[in-house]
Amino acid sequence: MDDCIFCKIIQGAIPSTQIYEDERVMAFHDIEPQAPVHMLVIPKKHIASMAEAEPDDAELMGHVLLTAQRIAREAGLEETGYRIINNCGKNAGQLVFHIHFHVLGGEKLGGLNSKG
Repeated sequence: MDDCIFCKIIQGAIPSTQIYEDERVMAFHDIEPQAPVHMLVIPKKHIASMAEAEPDDAELMGHVLLTAQRIAREAGLEETGYRIINNCGKNAGQLVFHIHFHVLGGEKLGGLNSKG
């Protein structure tokens, strides 16, 4: 998409602090971190949100989540824990309409049921 900031990052038109890249995904640090460690994982294929993902995207979405696991491990978050978040739609807080997953950690994260 011509006006998608994440597509522009993938194309190299907008700089990012890249953590990981392969032929299907890219990961980079969030420019407005909400935790000491805040990274984003995005597929290179433009999919507006989880609501737009198709059954044919299942393998790609699995790869995105395994990439989130990988970068969390490489960031040293595996032992203390981390959160993976996907906001789907405006009311859920999605600001960029290119599916992406936030990986947060580096401190005790609050806000969700602590029993979960």
